[in-house]
Amino acid sequence: MRPSTDHSVDEPGWGPLARYIIAATLARTSDGGAVVAIVLMVTAGGGSGWLAGALGACITAPHLLGPFVARSLDTARDGRTAIAAASLVHGTALAAAVLLYPHTHPAVTAALLVVSGLFGPLLTGGISSRLPAIAGHGQRRQRRAQGWDVATYGISGTVGPTLVAALAAWASPATAALTLAAGCFIAAVVIRFLPYAPAPGKAADVPRPIRTLTGILVSGPLRRTLYLTVTVAFSVAALPITAVAGTPALGVSASAAGLLTAAYGLGNLAGSAGVMIRPPRTDADRLTTRLAATIAAALLLITLAPSFPLAIAAYAAAGIANAYFFAATLAARSEYAPDNARGQIFVWVGALKITAGSAGTAAAGALISASLLPLLLGTALTLAATLLSSVERHRRRNPHPDLPPPEPSRAQTKCGHSTRGPGPESRTST
Repeated sequence: MRPSTDHSVDEPGWGPLARYIIAATLARTSDGGAVVAIVLMVTAGGGSGWLAGALGACITAPHLLGPFVARSLDTARDGRTAIAAASLVHGTALAAAVLLYPHTHPAVTAALLVVSGLFGPLLTGGISSRLPAIAGHGQRRQRRAQGWDVATYGISGTVGPTLVAALAAWASPATAALTLAAGCFIAAVVIRFLPYAPAPGKAADVPRPIRTLTGILVSGPLRRTLYLTVTVAFSVAALPITAVAGTPALGVSASAAGLLTAAYGLGNLAGSAGVMIRPPRTDADRLTTRLAATIAAALLLITLAPSFPLAIAAYAAAGIANAYFFAATLAARSEYAPDNARGQIFVWVGALKITAGSAGTAAAGALISASLLPLLLGTALTLAATLLSSVERHRRRNPHPDLPPPEPSRAQTKCGHSTRGPGPESRTST
């Protein structure tokens, strides 16, 4: 059976979206669970905590370099091949690192994990960049599909670590890591059976990574999407640590923090289901601002919760709001990115989001003795970003009148969106 080579991107029915969900869930489960498997493997083998942390960082830190390999998504004649290859490399390097760890110097394992981590962003934002061509025409269909995409992140973020923990207890951490690698190989095959979408143009017209980032900063909607995404990621990353630090004030033991984080996760899945059932129709640029404000309100409720049941409800509300916000950022990236840089823009925003989340976790850990201070800081930052985006959007003058207006992307055309102005406040100039 050969992969589909049909040049139509309008294949009807659930088939293409179902294949997308399977591929995205498998690939992201591997990406999300790999660091847990590596840490367990090192500690189970008698390695130091320092070594476990260092090798775990080797697979997460390279995500920031993802945008510098993401250009292949926009230059490849068949983007499915680029993403499938990334999934194969990610899985192969992870498997090799695990198999060689007991027999080689840790530096060899570290190098292989860096290679694996380098291709991780193509399995997160890179796969999402294929969704506009799969979802079909119309804003409703696009945003419902984005709800499914958010669900794959939520499922993989929960299933990945859980699967690793279960397999590590039943067999070994190495077995768990090899299972994740096998999931990447299956995902690569499924990716090749996604609908074909033609290249957006000549490779020479595709901007370089730094120019793409500059284009994001020049475009009003994309710039706002970026800094709102980064700020929210930094803020919500404090929730697991705040859950542990805040339990004494709620009159429960620290072990009850797991219920708070579970409430957040279930809220996230409920929010993604809400997007699928009733996709928002608001303009994506305005929607991201409103939902960021909603997240800030939910974080504030968490800090003010006087009892454990109310804290659970507040954590669930934060999860629901974050799911809607994430779907809105996917819509903004899809609808405002130009065709010749869409893959890179998805990966740029995703890579900076992961970096911000890591920074938020580190900051919350450093301030854990101050209990709710990290969450209050995140709330203040999110509110400030929300206010900035609102003020920015309502400015009437064009800050870069010398920039020519590019053509709207195909995603904008498909979704029925027209650009709102002649300058970069409406579109990026990448």
